[in-house]
Amino acid sequence: MARTVIRHATLFCGTGAAPLSGDIVVEGERIVSVGSTAQVRPDDIVIDATGLFCMPGMTEGHAHLSFENVCATEDLITPCAETQVFTAARGAKALIDAGFTSAYGASEAKLKLAVAVRDEVNAGRLPGPRIRAGGLEISVTGAMGDESRLHNPRVGPSTIVDGVEEMRKAVRLHCREGVDNVKLDVSGDPFYPNTPAHVTPMTFEEIRVAAETAHAYGRRINAHTRSIEGSKRCVRAGVDGLFHTEYSDEELLDLMEEARDRIFVVPTIGLFAQIMAGEASAHGLTPEVGGYMNIPELLENSIHTHTELRKRGIRHLIGGDYGFGWSKQGTQGRDLEFFVDHFGYSTTEALLCATRNGGQAMGYDDLGTLEPGNLADLILIDGDPLTDIAVLAGPEKVVFVMKGGAIHKSTLPIPARGLSPVLQAAE
Repeated sequence: MARTVIRHATLFCGTGAAPLSGDIVVEGERIVSVGSTAQVRPDDIVIDATGLFCMPGMTEGHAHLSFENVCATEDLITPCAETQVFTAARGAKALIDAGFTSAYGASEAKLKLAVAVRDEVNAGRLPGPRIRAGGLEISVTGAMGDESRLHNPRVGPSTIVDGVEEMRKAVRLHCREGVDNVKLDVSGDPFYPNTPAHVTPMTFEEIRVAAETAHAYGRRINAHTRSIEGSKRCVRAGVDGLFHTEYSDEELLDLMEEARDRIFVVPTIGLFAQIMAGEASAHGLTPEVGGYMNIPELLENSIHTHTELRKRGIRHLIGGDYGFGWSKQGTQGRDLEFFVDHFGYSTTEALLCATRNGGQAMGYDDLGTLEPGNLADLILIDGDPLTDIAVLAGPEKVVFVMKGGAIHKSTLPIPARGLSPVLQAAE
């Protein structure tokens, strides 16, 4: 079997060990060796990575593949499903082009958008990362996602349920239709004035039955939760992934620490920081408007909560809510810098959130680190993220992407088998 040999790279393996210089050998879809100088075989593809930084592919931990330049819920509910399939496909390609070889799904504009794209990617007919497909958000009457009014009934980007039996049926429907990650809207949100972020419309029993049902099908259950009570209900009910999680108290922090080997947490620091920095102003969401929406308080609480969670060893993922008009798909790597600046992560620790933690969240034992026997999902960077983590803020410095041993993207010369670029030039 032909192998790919990446030579002379700086290897960040995602294990917590210090980077090393050396080679990495890939055979089939798996890594064969890491670090030592490889013996090149005649049919090997040899890539000279001198001066490049090699690391595991990253995981987008809160993926909305079908969100593209979204500025209002109308952008999600008005387009037809046929159009939005192409939107989701473009989102998948933008992610892998930027070095995200995995996508942990949150929710989509239509129930089966990520399911369809996942299946096409798995079949090799579309470019994209490994995908745990999200479906529609599941919410309750009068909460986030409920777009209907008595005088204007309409269907929003959510499934609306009330009570445990309706919840059970909705989760079963999601599982039947192929969704990997079921998402609940447990708390309020600043974009819904009648249901602000600190309130908790969804009951504990509704959350519990959703988690039990999803787990019975072998699926993951995730939650939009900003409120203290909402997050407590999620942890106690068995939710796997907590999105946002700004407000906290000592009891919640203790609960999350007790569950740290089971749960994953995805902040939304990028969304808030971008709004308050004026990056959304061209879309009508100025820092002043953000102030009316209580974004500064949410940002302050996010910094406090997630700094404390970092200290307690909670597994964070990056990628909170990208796909808006001011936060393009493929720029999720900006979260790495936000993690360093706001939560106190070192650059090494931030990279582990994007790599090792992401592989664990995807449900693989052999993903997210560069180790012999693991799946060969890796990227080469023109720059050193350990000294300038901003090089991962977009696709520009990502010069090589491999997923499962297959080369998706390369701006490097790919020489003939068995010849390094130097030897090939000499010929």
